[in-house]
Amino acid sequence: MQITLKNDTMTATFDSHGAELKSIIKDDREYMWNGDPAFWNRTSPVLFPFVGALRDGKYRYKEKEYTMGQHGFARDMEFEEAGHTSTSASFRLKSNEETLKKYPFNFELTIMYSLNKNNLEVMWLVKNPSDETMYFSIGAHPAFMVKTASDGTIKGNYLQFDAKEDLTATDFADGLVQRSTHILKLDEDRCFPLDEHTFDNGVHILEHDQVQSVSILDINKKPYVTVEFDSPLVGIWAPEKKNAPFLCIEPWYGRADACDFDGELSERRYERYLGAGTVFRGGYKIILN
Repeated sequence: MQITLKNDTMTATFDSHGAELKSIIKDDREYMWNGDPAFWNRTSPVLFPFVGALRDGKYRYKEKEYTMGQHGFARDMEFEEAGHTSTSASFRLKSNEETLKKYPFNFELTIMYSLNKNNLEVMWLVKNPSDETMYFSIGAHPAFMVKTASDGTIKGNYLQFDAKEDLTATDFADGLVQRSTHILKLDEDRCFPLDEHTFDNGVHILEHDQVQSVSILDINKKPYVTVEFDSPLVGIWAPEKKNAPFLCIEPWYGRADACDFDGELSERRYERYLGAGTVFRGGYKIILN
């Protein structure tokens, strides 16, 4: 089932499968990636109850081992509609017998979308309805169309950050976080230039609350998409060595395992936890310029 929201500025469409944002149109321009499988067959999946991959595809909790695919299971499940108006919509996913086999926690995940002028606000509510502590991660993965150069690459665009100095990005290889880092050197406008090699080594992971806003700028350094968030991490990604015409700005409350991680679920870096009956609130905002 798809739901379309509209205000005086833009139109947004969502699919109940994965509660996924599929389209944002402003001034007859589509800002979201179309899911072409030649590059990447998704548009904006929610990552829950894990962000990224687990070492060896497994995790341990209370001396029991579980298997889990990359980014968890919510993106591949059908959500129920939890109400909508002309400018807002909510979707809900609850634990069931199948989820409990691979993730031993009861949960309620509600995703709320709201249009406000040229903004799309996204809010996640994660509720723990049980009597024991719940562990989870959650993140976003929206893919935005990038204005391409004459050779079809993203060369000439920039990323702009709300940072006062160069950024330290965590290295990533074989689906796992490495112990090394690299520097994203910013110019005097706090911009990092993009080219056909920017994503040769995959995602750039910015940890430790280094930034809370990332914008995509055109060749004239005019912003056309901004993502604002309060999460401690953000990933910047496009398919490796494919010169894709899009990129993802991904606010994360959690991340993939480190390459040498050997702990239990509760010991994972950035893992969130909820006490009995409590609620986590998070989200992000997409601003179209």
